[in-house]
Amino acid sequence: MELQELYDRIGLPPEIVSKLNGIQKEIDVTQLEDCLGRLMEMQTAWEAYRELSERLGEDPGQFKMLYCQLECARRAYDRYEQRQIPAEIYRETMKCFTRFLEECKKKHGQMFFDRGWWTFRQISLNIFRIGALEYQPDRYEGKPVISIHIPSDADFNAAAVDVSLKQAVSFFQTYFGETDYENYICSSWLLSPALTPLLSEGSRILSFQRRFEVKEVKPEGKEYVEWLYQAPADTPAEKLPAVTSLQKKVKELVLRGGSVGSALGVLRPDA
Repeated sequence: MELQELYDRIGLPPEIVSKLNGIQKEIDVTQLEDCLGRLMEMQTAWEAYRELSERLGEDPGQFKMLYCQLECARRAYDRYEQRQIPAEIYRETMKCFTRFLEECKKKHGQMFFDRGWWTFRQISLNIFRIGALEYQPDRYEGKPVISIHIPSDADFNAAAVDVSLKQAVSFFQTYFGETDYENYICSSWLLSPALTPLLSEGSRILSFQRRFEVKEVKPEGKEYVEWLYQAPADTPAEKLPAVTSLQKKVKELVLRGGSVGSALGVLRPDA
């Protein structure tokens, strides 16, 4: 697969493609092979990411980093083929790059790449988008589990979540059957018990919450600001936009001195 084909598959905006094509003429990836190789292995990815950041030097908008990670994503296609993982899952997984650029524009008014510290998980075959949700091999209480991540564009309809969970079980049994995963877990602001009384009975979030048994609560977490309001996490409560019903209720809660935080839950057997 060529880079241009990857850009097309994941729907990168033309202005971003133009930037990347310019960077491709500036960067000699053969001089970065050691970093790129380690970036594609989860055990070494974090150190490789930090080293690559230093070697790239001045990088306005982190577009050099984006180019390098997309080069790794291009190479990851061969690994998908070796494991016979469907091309559709590859495409939907790597669309995270496009999604993060779009999320950045919503929060800051312009596109730049602010998720390089996260996306090496996708290029190292450590996170997969399967239907509505994303899944990552992980460990919890010393046992192998699958962590569930909730993309901003997820279809949160109960039926779509049902399908995704069922497909994920089949996926890991088929393509990573060498590991027996104990359970599925999720750590998210969406599982916060503080949200529960704010939700109507027909709420999709409430339906999702009920799939999990909450094991840990982190009341000070601020990730809800990013995902509910598409605003930087340090945005003062009084400046948060309040358009939807949930945005208004959460804003009122926080202004009264309350906290949303986040929680970790284990998927119930009957979910």
